[in-house]
Amino acid sequence: MTVLFLCIKIFCARIMDVSLGTLRMIVTVKGKKLLAACIGFFEVLIWFSIVREALNTDETSVFIAVFYALGFATGTYIGGFLSDVLIKGTLSVQVVLSNQDFYVVDQIRNHGFAVSVMDVKGKEEDKDKFMLFIEIDKKKVDQLTKLIKKLDSRAFIVVNETKMVQNGFFK
Repeated sequence: MTVLFLCIKIFCARIMDVSLGTLRMIVTVKGKKLLAACIGFFEVLIWFSIVREALNTDETSVFIAVFYALGFATGTYIGGFLSDVLIKGTLSVQVVLSNQDFYVVDQIRNHGFAVSVMDVKGKEEDKDKFMLFIEIDKKKVDQLTKLIKKLDSRAFIVVNETKMVQNGFFK
């Protein structure tokens, strides 16, 4: 019974410290150093406590290591989920359409996305194409990419995180 209790304790602690580690890295990248330091303090405090207990136990069971690893994997998943929910951001989407198609541009705009259009030359026989520049909330990237693929299945799409947006149109 003590091995099971220890395994569950290790599993839960690893979920907490790895989730905190994920959030710490994200807020560090966003420039929030003090918050990152506070999160890091609790992350390492939890990690140290649980590692010390796992290594100093008289129990010798492979399940201790398995639950340690399962806690890490679960914490990574939960940390990613938390970052999606808690961290807001914008993405810059560049799309090269397979040809110059005003219908595609109009449909994207009709779905509430602001689009800037530029004429570009493609490799295929110097074919004229459109390059679209779209700045969106990160929560709408799946909606936008599905719409683009539906309208032009051969469109080339590149998505990047945006550090700063000033002015422009967001619905």
